[in-house]
Amino acid sequence: MILIKEDKLTKKLSIIIPTLNESKNLPLLLSDLSEINNKSEILIIDSTSLDKTKDIALINGTRFYKIGKKNRGLQLNYGAKKAKGKWLLFIHADSRLKFNWSKKIMNIIKRDSNFIYYFDFQVKNKSFTYRFLEFFVKLRCLLFKTPYGDQGLLISKENFQKQGGYKTIPLMEDFDFISRINKKNLRSLKTPILTSSRKWDEINFVRQSLKNWYLRRLFLSGCSIDRIYKKYYKIRK
Repeated sequence: MILIKEDKLTKKLSIIIPTLNESKNLPLLLSDLSEINNKSEILIIDSTSLDKTKDIALINGTRFYKIGKKNRGLQLNYGAKKAKGKWLLFIHADSRLKFNWSKKIMNIIKRDSNFIYYFDFQVKNKSFTYRFLEFFVKLRCLLFKTPYGDQGLLISKENFQKQGGYKTIPLMEDFDFISRINKKNLRSLKTPILTSSRKWDEINFVRQSLKNWYLRRLFLSGCSIDRIYKKYYKIRK
């Protein structure tokens, strides 16, 4: 009786986390997600990790899959395919969630909805500089309805399939997906997600933001994803 009840609950929400050497961040996120362990399933979709990501995933009772390719779009689609839930929550491994974060999500998944939801953007860094970044992201989402992957994405599995899923590309999959959907269907969860500042630690957020803007322009102009990937990671031939 208990096993049947738990199986029904896990089919409400599937939380999908793409990973690449995330053994330092993953335990913290899994601790936050434990808030709704009895009402969800967690799928870790790993690319080519060489650290203890798999061990941590299995110890915490998640469903672990390794695809062996550095392709986040592929990872996310694979997770959606394997998911049992009617709702999908895509979230990055270096994210953190505040207490009682799941309250609004659980209310949403109790009803059918064509809306797509995202978290409010915050950076896990006390530096005042990042408050400016948060302000501009909030403004961007308000004016242009363009939340990206580090803000998470909550969507029904049926709706995700109707939208065609993510493109199987190693980056920009979030930008591409958001650019294809009807912006009228986007809603903020009005609860924060805290993302790591590590991608801004080496260069300031202004330079990183300009770099991201430039790469998005290249993507929209039809530039090959291989060229964009090399520019993003500064790979030279």
